[in-house]
Amino acid sequence: MSRRSGHSLIETLFKSVLPCAIALLMLASGIVRAEDDETPIEDCRYRAQDGNQSSSNNSSSQWLPADDVFRPLMADPKQPQFFASYQTTEVRTSGSQLNVGSVGFGENFGLWTRRDGCNGWQVSLLSGIFSQFNMDAPSTDLLNTDFVVGIPISWRQGPFSARVRLYHQSSHLGDEFLLRNPDFNRINLSYEEVEALLSLDVKWVRMYGGGGYLIHRQPAFDRSRAQWGMELRGPEFAIPFLGETGRHVMLVPVLGADFKAIEQLSWTLNTNVVAGFEMSSSRARRRIRFLISYYNGFAPYGQFANLKVETIGAGIYLTF
Repeated sequence: MSRRSGHSLIETLFKSVLPCAIALLMLASGIVRAEDDETPIEDCRYRAQDGNQSSSNNSSSQWLPADDVFRPLMADPKQPQFFASYQTTEVRTSGSQLNVGSVGFGENFGLWTRRDGCNGWQVSLLSGIFSQFNMDAPSTDLLNTDFVVGIPISWRQGPFSARVRLYHQSSHLGDEFLLRNPDFNRINLSYEEVEALLSLDVKWVRMYGGGGYLIHRQPAFDRSRAQWGMELRGPEFAIPFLGETGRHVMLVPVLGADFKAIEQLSWTLNTNVVAGFEMSSSRARRRIRFLISYYNGFAPYGQFANLKVETIGAGIYLTF
């Protein structure tokens, strides 16, 4: 390993992995002390597929709900969430290779819901920031940042759930990247998209599908996009050394695959597969995942969306 590569790896660990490791310890501590009683906290994003829904045939409204009736997509690279990952990337378009640090900050924030148990509707606010850094550059250059903001409307009835959202995205190149690549063909990329997804939970399997349509875009891209995927969640295992008896943090093996085909890119299949494990507790809504990932297709991020890439990575993902 070259001296520069070694420095980049250490810098990545310091900037990304170490803070997430600290967050893990804080999360684990918070999870096991989340509630003083033994009553599980109902989280309709994850508990609903188990069939353990309280239903009184009496819908009620609530402002600022803590959860959602639609589970976030685990393998979608553009799902607003907090994460840090390290990826080995091959740009198949040019044959070049680089190490990329990818981080994301964002979440769905519930505004209003009307439900009977976990069945019902919810209106939320979403926001997300996705940034990629060239870990091989001397100053760890910022490559690209995507900014996303929008309004999702979600629905659930038993094992079926859906999400419709209108959101805006704009993408911006890093200053250092532009200085090192003055001939790069930068575009003023922004758009608004309407997206709809339908999801079905069957025991430990989840399947979903749908698509999106650009209602405004700059430049004038083709408008349509298809998306589908699946998630597998295994049985829970208690971690004895995290928590008291009956209050252990639970470990769940997970596997997810997300597929997208975009009209602008000749409907080429873009595949993202993640696998690993998730830590959670029945008395807290916070979750942490350790995932390895494989991506093959056009780059999912903004200004590089016309480049074919293949990546292998590992990261830490936080859900609140």
